Amino acid sequence: MSRANVTPMTSVRLFFALGSVLAGLAVAVGAFGAHGLRNALSAADLSTFEVGVRYQMYHALGLLAVAWAAARWESFLIGVAGWFFVAGIVLFSGSIYLLVLTGPRWLAAITPLGGVALLIGWVLLAWTAVQG
Repeated sequence: MSRANVTPMTSVRLFFALGSVLAGLAVAVGAFGAHGLRNALSAADLSTFEVGVRYQMYHALGLLAVAWAAARWESFLIGVAGWFFVAGIVLFSGSIYLLVLTGPRWLAAITPLGGVALLIGWVLLAWTAVQG
């Protein structure tokens, strides 16, 4: 089997697994926020925490779209898009979680970097579809 045949299927499985795990974690983190942090955080902090959960879920689903695309089109950019989604989730949602739970305001400087990574992931995914 050539490398060209192995790489796309590996990407499909990898990004499908990452998307599934990150979606499941979004459910768990969201439940923790809604039930475990309800009395520990202000309404504003809970709302901010929820934004992190929501964006994690959206982009976990985006990783499932990456897996779907990788199963249909051979493009190096599909994998790059997937890794931008992973990095974006970690930087965007992760910085929000840490900011709300631990308080260092410097973490707010990381959040936009995660947002940019998420945007790049969507642009690359769209570009791959157009080039299809």
